[in-house]
Amino acid sequence: MNAPEKVNILLVDDQPGRLLSYESILSSLGQNLVQARSGLEALERLMKDEFAVVLLDVSMPGMDGFETASLIHEHPRFERTPIIFVTGVHISELDRLKGYKLGAVDYVSIPVVPEILRSKVAVLVELHLKRRELQTVARGLEQQNVLLQAEKTRELERLNDGLKQANAELEHAVRAMQAEMTERTRIEAALKEADRHKDEFLAMLAHELRNPLAPIRNAVEIMRRSALSDPQLVWSRDVIERQVKHLSRLVDDLLDVSRITRGNINLSRERLAIGTIVSRAIETIQPLLTEQRHELVLDMGEEPLEVEGDLTRLTQVLGNLLNNAAKYTDPGGRISLCLRRVDREVEITVRDTGIGIPPELLPRLFNLFTQVEAAAHRSQGGLGIGLALVRQLVEMHGGSVSAHSEGPNKGSEFVIRLPLRDSLSRDAAHGNVVNGVVTVEVRRGHRILLADDNRDALDSLATLLQCDGHEVHTAADGAEALALAAQCRPDVMLLDIGMPKLDGYEVARRIRAEPWGKGTVLIALTGWGQDEDRRRSREVGFDNHLVKPLDPDKLSAMLAKLPISGAAEQAEAV
Repeated sequence: MNAPEKVNILLVDDQPGRLLSYESILSSLGQNLVQARSGLEALERLMKDEFAVVLLDVSMPGMDGFETASLIHEHPRFERTPIIFVTGVHISELDRLKGYKLGAVDYVSIPVVPEILRSKVAVLVELHLKRRELQTVARGLEQQNVLLQAEKTRELERLNDGLKQANAELEHAVRAMQAEMTERTRIEAALKEADRHKDEFLAMLAHELRNPLAPIRNAVEIMRRSALSDPQLVWSRDVIERQVKHLSRLVDDLLDVSRITRGNINLSRERLAIGTIVSRAIETIQPLLTEQRHELVLDMGEEPLEVEGDLTRLTQVLGNLLNNAAKYTDPGGRISLCLRRVDREVEITVRDTGIGIPPELLPRLFNLFTQVEAAAHRSQGGLGIGLALVRQLVEMHGGSVSAHSEGPNKGSEFVIRLPLRDSLSRDAAHGNVVNGVVTVEVRRGHRILLADDNRDALDSLATLLQCDGHEVHTAADGAEALALAAQCRPDVMLLDIGMPKLDGYEVARRIRAEPWGKGTVLIALTGWGQDEDRRRSREVGFDNHLVKPLDPDKLSAMLAKLPISGAAEQAEAV
């Protein structure tokens, strides 16, 4: 371990003997003792070295101790150097105060007591050493601080560089994101435009398909009402009828999917007996059940049940499931429909003994364009959108639908769950589902005006209505229809929408403006079946909006509910 560094002690006195005595007393401290015989010499010594303490005689010739002390402490280097005044004369309190103001830390009187002088100097030396040690520590701390500051500066510079790079990358990412958002916006706009064009195309396609289907359907109905002796002609008529119905259903399904995916379907909710839905659905598929010789087993349960929903859409849902069961079951199969209450829901189960569903197909069975592969001899065609429609319509009613199957050739089971409403009477809830044939009383004698620019559709429907005993007038365009209506004052007008000269909307608007036309029943008969088309029909005064190809039985039922020759009686009164 290194010996501690010695410090300097300055002894200032004009008498050599005193200087020797001071050295003798302080030598035991082991420090460097430096002599000066005058104030001037003391100042010279101070300029050369650093001193821990100055022992200064007050009474010296020339520059006395007070003046010397004043000059010492005026210098910035020595303003903190401690001074002990030595005096051989009695000094007053004022002199002591003067000495303290000049920087004296103590006074020693002559004769000097060695122990006292040594102790006082030793204390000051110790303080000087401590101060030097603190200064060393302070310098070390300052150096550390400088190093830390330098390191901090370098770190900040690195962080700065990193932030600059990150900012540059972020700016690049923001530009890329903005470009991506711009591109996405463009793509979304393009997709919306493409979707709009798709909807327009589907609507136009449906219209163009329905127009030729209408006269075909009418012609088939005319053939049905005529006696055909040739079995091949009967078979041909039935084939045409089945395929027309199938094509009509495909067109309707396409438009329904488009409307549902865009959220453009509004449900006409009402309190419905479950039995009513079942009876309507069975009615739609009864011809297929009869053709395939299927056995339909109904279990309506004992408890009357009802739901809140859209009768047309719920009939479509159940009819779709029953239709699939009939299509994908070999002739002579068994189809069952079971109703039961489960808590606050009604559960409708449709089971069949048909081809079943492969397990891997079940998770995506209700997706668009998903189809069960069937053998060629029992393939019924289709686009694979029926079950997607079922799920979407059921979910719009707050319900759910699921499918189960043990595998190929083991049949299928579809379960619909719908929220229940309060109970009602058994007959109403079951919808009077009974065996037998529902008959419709047809009241004849209406004066009907048909307007359609499709000559085949016009003539075939006119022939059908004449077969039912109605007085029929025909027009091939809107202007002719308006003029003819003013002459014959019809009870009912069946108007195509897309006619030349005047379209169906304008004809209806002008008919309603006539005093004799306010009571006329106006029916739009058109290939346009979108919600917007129906809304426009209502706005211009149509009482009903029927979509081609028309079901003749539905039209007959509608006409049967109207008063006979109401318009004719009004015409006679005029």
